[in-house]
Amino acid sequence: MGMYYSIQSIAKLVLLFVIAVSISGCDQPMESQLQFNHTDITGADFAREFELTSHHGESVGLTDFKGKVVVLFFGFMHCPDVCPTTLSDLNAIMERLGLDAKHVQVVFVTVDPERDTVEKLGAYMEAFNSSFLGLSGSVAEISAVTQEFKVIHQKNEGSTPNNYSVDHSAGTYVFDQAGRVRLFVAYGADPDKLMSDILQLLKARSEGDT
Repeated sequence: MGMYYSIQSIAKLVLLFVIAVSISGCDQPMESQLQFNHTDITGADFAREFELTSHHGESVGLTDFKGKVVVLFFGFMHCPDVCPTTLSDLNAIMERLGLDAKHVQVVFVTVDPERDTVEKLGAYMEAFNSSFLGLSGSVAEISAVTQEFKVIHQKNEGSTPNNYSVDHSAGTYVFDQAGRVRLFVAYGADPDKLMSDILQLLKARSEGDT
């Protein structure tokens, strides 16, 4: 299967973000607005927090990453194209950031907790970048987080009970160093533009502008 989201799912997601951006834009003082390449959702009333288990076996949430720009992506390990492509692009960005990479945390949240256990996520993250953090949890915990982040996902039966695919909306969230959601990045975005946005957030924090 190719892209992991239907036309109907895309329409729903786009509508949600149009509404969110319209609302959130009113909350930003003009002097603090940065010129991002991607959708600015600062002040959104979703994507605010999560609490899941990392591939290190530790319970983590957004507050554990204060001081870092967080780049968060939802996917699943058996995804043949969208997820590995996104993670590969994020790895390339991290390599190009050089010393600034230590102030950025990439987080991968599975939408397939039945197969993507915390033990398996460790090896999967290592295949892309040893600093990446994989998160999983119970079916109920993942459901709660995907609802909070407005992520659409649906299991599709395969040839065997364990050989199924998962349709999911493929987008990336970016949080500033204060733990506030700032950006939504659509799948297939130019890595150069995403890196530029990350650098803006790092610079803005160091100058006290956010």
